Amino acid sequence: MTGATIGPPLWLLAELTYRCPLHCVFCYNPLDFAAQPEELSTDDWLRVLREGRELGAVQCGLSGGEPLLRDDLEVIVAEARRLGYYTNLLTSGVGLTEQRAAALKAAGLDHVQLSFQDSTREMNDFLSHTRTFELKNRVAKIIKAQGWPMVMNVVIHRLNIDHIDRIIGMAAELGAEYLELANTQYYSWAFLNRDQLLPTREQLVRAEAVTDDWRRKLGERMRLFFVAPDYHEGRAKKCVNGWGSMFLTVTPDGTALPCHTAKMLPGLSFPNVRSAGLREIWLESEGFNRYRGTGWMKEPCASCEHKEEDLGGCRCQAWLIAHDPAAADPVCRKSPHHARVQEAVERAERGEHVATAPVEHPLVFREPAASRRLAAAQSD
Repeated sequence: MTGATIGPPLWLLAELTYRCPLHCVFCYNPLDFAAQPEELSTDDWLRVLREGRELGAVQCGLSGGEPLLRDDLEVIVAEARRLGYYTNLLTSGVGLTEQRAAALKAAGLDHVQLSFQDSTREMNDFLSHTRTFELKNRVAKIIKAQGWPMVMNVVIHRLNIDHIDRIIGMAAELGAEYLELANTQYYSWAFLNRDQLLPTREQLVRAEAVTDDWRRKLGERMRLFFVAPDYHEGRAKKCVNGWGSMFLTVTPDGTALPCHTAKMLPGLSFPNVRSAGLREIWLESEGFNRYRGTGWMKEPCASCEHKEEDLGGCRCQAWLIAHDPAAADPVCRKSPHHARVQEAVERAERGEHVATAPVEHPLVFREPAASRRLAAAQSD
């Protein structure tokens, strides 16, 4: 890294569990989640929260898997509130009953982000491989009743992008103040299913136009965030605002990561909070320092005029596509591996009128049996 001063990790993401009742085809949890070691204890998580605040973290995301599967969630929320965090629960809604919501509100939870997969029961339940659409609608009302901001998240891809109009309409009807239309980022399960999920350029153009129309129609009633995908833009994005600059993830087993998918990268040792403190991890560990700043870069990034803007893009994307975590992010036009991204986009263009995924590459749903198979295949 360069000699720049290391700031605090402003955002602490506590991935409390990989257990989840949903089986989404775009999940960012690791492919081998079913083989991960046991989860941190309550006391471990409370210590992580304390050390995070001492280090300067101000926001705490509580995610998974499904964080509501942790029986101690209220205890963790209460301690985060006592320490002064702004807390955000990222949930599928499964398990958020009126009683649980009241308990979390009393514990001091600030914010709930509720995920939907689509605007209809049929597609929502297909994409999650569960019957949860009606439940999510009930949970949306529970969130509103508790006075939390109604924040909705829908991951967008080829199988639902043409439903953007109905998705936004559903969010408005449910009274959402915020809607994040997050185009799929292709890591983990989404990378495995990329050929079935990657939209065409025409689909993206239509979706953005529909979103802009709704922005004009809704005005200040609801804020719409359309997160564009990397593959179609030809420019890399600064990953998590820069490796080791403000974002710190702690996984269910206690591994500390500079981003939630970094554990896949070869040749890096990431410390565990069971045996090291967050200050030591953040400031001194090799895993957090490897790709900080710009000193690690090689060409074409090292001499690029945009290197301070994008910091080389995503290391996990570089590994998945170029098989080199120190390579320029292949979504960038200047990357020597950009042709591989173009090939993926061209395959999506050829499949524009295919209503479902090509039969020779069936969707793989995130579930323990599939995870164990993939883990076994990786170890062979």
